[in-house]
Amino acid sequence: MPGELESPAAVAEASVELRILVEAFSDAAERALSSGDFSGVTSSDLERVITAAVKLYAAKSEVDEALAAPISAERATPTEVVVVVSEMLRAVNLNVFDLAMWYRRPR
Repeated sequence: MPGELESPAAVAEASVELRILVEAFSDAAERALSSGDFSGVTSSDLERVITAAVKLYAAKSEVDEALAAPISAERATPTEVVVVVSEMLRAVNLNVFDLAMWYRRPR
């Protein structure tokens, strides 16, 4: 049940499971990108993955003092980032002025 304390063994097992899933997802995404075949990629799957990643990053940023960048600048282009960020802002009914207020907040 979410929110319940888990044993260290359960936490370690979840951590290993997450690493395996991240590898599998990253490999599948790279194959789709290199082949140009996105027929097996549904919008709802992307929404679930991006939402989960955003929520996990935001939660981790509240407890980690020095959190790594959310993406690799070597692997994502500025255009790709702007496309995703723009749609994320629209999805939660924010605009660039709202973003500007958050952008300057202390870490």
